[in-house]
Amino acid sequence: MAGVRLEANFHIITGHVSNVKNIHTCIERSGLRVKDIILEPIASAASVLTEEEKEAGVVLVDIGGGTTDIAIFHDNIIRHTAVIPFGGNAITYDIKEGCQIMQGKAETLKVKFGSALASETKENEVVCIPGLKGQQPKEITLKSLAGIIQARMEEIIAFVDFEIKKSGYSKKILGGIVLTGGGAQLKHLPQLFSYMTGLDCRIGYPNEHLANTNDLDIASPMFSTGIGLVLKGFEELEKQNKAAIQIDQVVKNETIKEPTDNNAPPVSGHSDPEKKGSFFGTILKKYTDKVEIFFKD
Repeated sequence: MAGVRLEANFHIITGHVSNVKNIHTCIERSGLRVKDIILEPIASAASVLTEEEKEAGVVLVDIGGGTTDIAIFHDNIIRHTAVIPFGGNAITYDIKEGCQIMQGKAETLKVKFGSALASETKENEVVCIPGLKGQQPKEITLKSLAGIIQARMEEIIAFVDFEIKKSGYSKKILGGIVLTGGGAQLKHLPQLFSYMTGLDCRIGYPNEHLANTNDLDIASPMFSTGIGLVLKGFEELEKQNKAAIQIDQVVKNETIKEPTDNNAPPVSGHSDPEKKGSFFGTILKKYTDKVEIFFKD
């Protein structure tokens, strides 16, 4: 068949140019060079998702500090992405306002005692927060704390569920939901996600695909994006190395035959009788020079 038009379906990710320029500026001022810009959930997916999950259909939910990022995969292709403007910082702010305590203490409460299900917390469990200078300490029940967290998480999950249905793949997600990011460390969060979305849910850890590592410092979901970026960098480096090896093999396998005798007869039909040798040899010599310059750089 002879085609006259090529059609394809594309997933286009857009963002503010000013934000991208700010990232470039920050990196370059620190003495580094930007190789590529990668969307956060795509980087996180590289460190926590398996190929089987991507093929079966999976929703990656990266709960960060300022945003919650969503990426939906099916048949090993990214199908839908979204960014929800709520994250762990919103939960901390709710605790601060609801319990009338300082921001730092609210963050500590969330990390140490936070739970996404108030029904799983006992009524008589109380935590004491030191008061300001000259003030009495404040007692907060863990059930009240869990109630504040659950209210905000239900709002975030409702947005996630809306994006899943909006993508058109809600019936094709066999791999369920994978939670990662710093906000995924809340207790009972997978259960709340499963209850509200009807999908299986698990926590994704960034060291699952790293060979022979028992380093607990990088086992937290909060490092998923950073480790994913490193893995993406190694993938790009591996592609460059393979391309360089292939070029080197081509140069070694091809024999450049140039006549050394000054009295050699000119090439038949050559436009310039001063040039001797094969046309392919001349072109390959220029190509070889470029390869040598590439390796010197």
